Formats: sequence, structure tokens, C-alpha cells
Amino acid sequence: MSSRTGRVLCYNRPRVMKQLWSPWRMAYIEERNTEGGCLFCNRREEAPGPASLILHRGPLAFVILNRYPYTNGHVMVVPNAHVPSLEDLDSATLAELMVLARRGLRALRQAYGAEAFNLGVNIGAPAGAGVVDHVHLHVVPRWAGDTNFMATTAATRVIPEDLEQTFLRLSQAWRALPAED
Repeated sequence: MSSRTGRVLCYNRPRVMKQLWSPWRMAYIEERNTEGGCLFCNRREEAPGPASLILHRGPLAFVILNRYPYTNGHVMVVPNAHVPSLEDLDSATLAELMVLARRGLRALRQAYGAEAFNLGVNIGAPAGAGVVDHVHLHVVPRWAGDTNFMATTAATRVIPEDLEQTFLRLSQAWRALPAED
């Protein structure tokens, strides 16, 4: 009960999912349903650019924007090798994944002023892997007071920037970074 109003406050009532109109997602859903083979292997030969959403291609791995981002700037670092787990990668590929993740952190700080990050690898379907057979690392920028808790508290996710604009911002920041050591 609230002492100021005398009303009983109910914090455990069920929440109803809010609907946000996002027509750009339908093209991806339809494409993903008809695309044969591995999502990441199909991108291995594509050139970096806004159409592919690939920010950078290294000798053993590449960096690509997530089409279903948790927040603006959500990127994935993907090994070229089609393996289901980090334990299946050689040391050189693991090292390149970490170097690319570090560069992604730096680019996201520069482009978005990110204050913190979630880095994660979902290995296997029970762990939440959307692409089960091709391991990849998520790099998700975070800010104090960001709206990403809306997904858990209001069953709504807010993505205020178009993916093409996100790509342009991040690719500029990526290119402006000094060469890796």
C-alpha cells in the first residue's frame, strides 16, 4: 500500500506486449526463411559495405551488424570457420576474434559514446544460440539509464536508428581508429 495515496500497488500484474511498427524487419524474416545454408557462411564472400552490413573482414574472421540488434551498434564477430563452439577454433582465430572485439569496443565508444558493454557467446540452442552451428561473439554497447530494460519491464525494445545509419556511423569510427598493434 502506498503511504501517500492509501492505494494498494500491484507490481506483479502480467504485462502485455506492446506493438511497435517496424516494417523493415519483414524483409529479413522472409529472406532468412528462404535462405539456404549457414547465415554466416553465406556472408563470408560478401564485400564489406552497407548492403552486407559487414564492417570489417580480417583473414580469419569478420565483423557484421546484427539485423536483430538488442540496441544500436550491436555487432557480431564471426570466425570464417564453420564450427559450433569456441573450443573448435584454432588459437590464431581465437586471437583474431578478441582483437576484432577490442576494435569493436573502441569504435562503439567513439561512434556512440558507449559507457559499458555486454560481450557474449551463445553456444548451443539451450543457451540461446540463433545460429547454432556457427559460433560468433556478440558485442553490445550499453549506457547508464538506457532503455534496454524495457524488454524485461515493458516487453518492448527501442531501436531509434536505422541499420544503414548505424553502419555508416560505425564504419567511419572503425576507419578512424589507429591500426591494431
